[in-house]
Amino acid sequence: MIWFLLAHLAAALLGPTLVRAWGRNAFYVLALAPAATAAWVASHDPTQLAHAPVDQSIPWIPALGIELSFRLDVLSWVLLLIVSGVGALVLAYCARYFKDTEVGLGRFAGVFTAFAGAMTGLVAANDVMVMFTFWELTTIFSYLLIGHYVEKQASRRAAMNALISTTAGGLAMMVGLLMLAHGAGSMRLSTIVASDLWQHPDAFLVTAMVLVIAGAASKSALVPTHFWLPGAMAAPTPVSAYLHAAAMVKAGIYLLLRFGPGLAELPALSALVAILGAVTMLLGGWRALRQTDIKLLLAYGTVSQLGFMAAISAIGTQGAGLAALALLISHALFKAPLFMVVGIIDKKFGTRDLRRLHRTWRSAPVVAVIGIVSAASMAAVPPLLGFVTKEAVFTALWYGGPAQQALLVVLVAGSVLTVAYSWRFVAGAFGPGSDGACAVPPSIPVGFWLPPALIGVGTLVLPALAGTLEDVLHGYSDTLPSAPAAVHLVVVPHLGVPLLASVLALGIGALVAWRAGAVERFQQAVSPQRRGEDFASWFDAEKTFRRIMRGTDRLAVAVTGLFQRGSLPYTLGTMLIVLIALTVPVALSYGRIPTNIVWFFHPGELFVLVVVAIAAIGAARARRRLRAVLLVTVTGFGAALLFLMWGAPDVATTQVLVETILTVVLILVLRRLPLHFSRRPLKGDQWVRWAIAIGTAAVLCGVALIAAGARTAEPLGPGLIETAYTIGGGHNVVNVTLVDARVWDTMGEISVLLVVATGVASLIFVTRREQRIPRVRDLEHTQPIWRRGATARIPQNVLSFDVRPEQTAGNRWRTWLSAGLTLAPERRLVILEVVTRLVFPLMMMFSVYLLMAGHNHPGGGFAGGLVAGLALTLRYLAGGRYELTEAAPVQAGLVLGVGMATAVLAGVLPVLFGGAVFQTVTIVQHLPILGETHFPSAIIFDIGVYLVVIGVVLDFLRSLGSQIDRQQEADLDAR
Repeated sequence: MIWFLLAHLAAALLGPTLVRAWGRNAFYVLALAPAATAAWVASHDPTQLAHAPVDQSIPWIPALGIELSFRLDVLSWVLLLIVSGVGALVLAYCARYFKDTEVGLGRFAGVFTAFAGAMTGLVAANDVMVMFTFWELTTIFSYLLIGHYVEKQASRRAAMNALISTTAGGLAMMVGLLMLAHGAGSMRLSTIVASDLWQHPDAFLVTAMVLVIAGAASKSALVPTHFWLPGAMAAPTPVSAYLHAAAMVKAGIYLLLRFGPGLAELPALSALVAILGAVTMLLGGWRALRQTDIKLLLAYGTVSQLGFMAAISAIGTQGAGLAALALLISHALFKAPLFMVVGIIDKKFGTRDLRRLHRTWRSAPVVAVIGIVSAASMAAVPPLLGFVTKEAVFTALWYGGPAQQALLVVLVAGSVLTVAYSWRFVAGAFGPGSDGACAVPPSIPVGFWLPPALIGVGTLVLPALAGTLEDVLHGYSDTLPSAPAAVHLVVVPHLGVPLLASVLALGIGALVAWRAGAVERFQQAVSPQRRGEDFASWFDAEKTFRRIMRGTDRLAVAVTGLFQRGSLPYTLGTMLIVLIALTVPVALSYGRIPTNIVWFFHPGELFVLVVVAIAAIGAARARRRLRAVLLVTVTGFGAALLFLMWGAPDVATTQVLVETILTVVLILVLRRLPLHFSRRPLKGDQWVRWAIAIGTAAVLCGVALIAAGARTAEPLGPGLIETAYTIGGGHNVVNVTLVDARVWDTMGEISVLLVVATGVASLIFVTRREQRIPRVRDLEHTQPIWRRGATARIPQNVLSFDVRPEQTAGNRWRTWLSAGLTLAPERRLVILEVVTRLVFPLMMMFSVYLLMAGHNHPGGGFAGGLVAGLALTLRYLAGGRYELTEAAPVQAGLVLGVGMATAVLAGVLPVLFGGAVFQTVTIVQHLPILGETHFPSAIIFDIGVYLVVIGVVLDFLRSLGSQIDRQQEADLDAR
């Protein structure tokens, strides 16, 4: 299963490129990934999976018990066929739905394919955290797909509504899943469902399941979060056909079915979900009858059907489980084609308004047949699959007891509305209309209507295979508690109350459809809008949601204004006071200062501490910004010297390099700031600031001492020395720890570096993030930049030197640096240029040495990247911004991206060969001259770190260096 997830990932990454090369026909290629998944799933016998599920597991985070665990049982087999089979056909449908000129088509293709992969992972995952990861990925990808038309406010608002609603539910679900994992003692879903946890329900279990139900309800658009689904119809119709009919909205129903055995032991929660589902079914069906947009009509119909599925899924008996899973299948097979039909009508007839559509069946008879058959299945017209599954639902409820019989009455009322809006769709999409005829459309190609036709065939074929389908679904339903009476999937049911309920639903539904005008007038009469917009807004879920969001925004503004007033001293002071107030009571109550304190190991440490203290006090009292920066740098170098005295050359080296880079960055920033700090605060404020500073220092020192004295376990350091070589393949314990033992920490750190670099650059590059890199060869003449103003008393022949080397003899006009001529003579330092020319290659070689030798000697990718960054900094300081582009003629974002991709690749590669994520393998080779060489695979991750650090430095130099250069040049020109 992992290979198919990787196939989806590869297809998603290649999607934009394929679309640029082949246009919309690239969707046919992208459809191969879900089609291959569907073929693989179909190759498994579901009856065998009921007894012997297919399990795949790879350790991911063993310390937390998290694995890349996937399981193929009957439930996931059914869902995977729907997700991948329908997904492949919808992708093929996209090839005819979109035009080659569609804006953002490449991005859409990649995101859509990635969503299909995320949905595949969600259904197949057997680890709660892996499932939650894919759950949130579907939320993110759906946000991008719903908001595809970025220029439309409705699309952006709908995407945000869906994101916030489903994310809130997803976070609640995560907490619930972790609680269940803790109670069951395992992170595996299969183990949790089969554990003894459910035999003794308590408040802990009920709370966990309430949180899980909250996630399922938000994902499947149950009341009160139902409002986001109709709004999501602002997305392209293929998104609606897949996400909102066959895939994402089914995730909540899948979760309820997965925990069906547990819900059966919690009747109160089962009743809660049934009530939510019944209310959702009635509300969705009622709202569907008022829609004139046939796509929006289907959206409210989907809300109604999701409520129907949730109500029966929550019961947790064998009959209800079989009926619910069959209903889920039938819904996917009729709702996805219906949305596709709407897409065809919209594209070919130019409208979705049922009042303007006029006898479209004459121009598109095949499309009309697909739509009518699918709508009939939705209305449960015999002998279609919708009728077979709904009859099974009614049978399960009728023989389930009084409570379920009461639920049956409500669901029959909802089915009446289903029949009514199904007829409204058919009459509106293919009937005569009421506002005049549409223009005659062009012919509809086979590739446009064939995908919905292939999906809709299941509605006609599966009733003939009802017995086989029932045998398959028994593989899931048999895991549930037994029911009072058996439920079967049959085309011709026995006479009884369930059949009578189906007849009543069809008959009354037809009557409601026939008296549509009277029903519409009744809806208007009871509508809350008759009592005013303000009153009606309290009954509108979306408006209530927006009201809550506006209230949250106002509260956030009030709180932010209270604590963040735009004053850096005030903000820092507040943070430090809170730190002191929270830490001191705990430290005094539970802490104890150790008695075996060693004040210093060498008298030289005292000297360094005195220098650092003087520099720190001087920085706090400095009036000039540059002086303060240099004094702060002294404190950093002093810390590096202490690290070196304590036997930590790696840490000392990194500290020196980081301090040097930071000093350069701060100095670059100072060019846009005044020379001096603002006025000093009043005397009273100075005492407050000193008190906060001294109090914070005392608290931090005290916490460090208390933490050191609270140790009860043996330090891990000595044990890492041997394991660093035997497992990590290196003698440098620090570097091996960073790229092997604590590789996830380092992964997080370089991710933060990437985000920070992107944020800083985005603040500076106001117009465009990735601008064209200017090169010296692109200049028409070597007019110097950074020259003095017109009033400067410098001879003209010094300021103007447009002479090319090829125009002179010898080396008279050759420069030490590639872009030396782009600087005015008064800004050039020949000694610095000479030194840079000699030192730059050596620094780059040294950086590569640190990278390659870091596994066994002081160094590593971080230190090597910093040295390379300093080399680029030297080129910039010596030759200006054009010299920087000559040294690194590549976008910083590309370097950052390649570095991050390399780091991720280092984690994924071991999985492809059957290992664990980020597992290190040492390759031993006997090379000529060099002899026996050891190549640990962790070096790949170190290379990624190396590139990320270089990208960060390059980004800072481009944003805080080159960009500020341009601004100052523009200022000089303006004068």
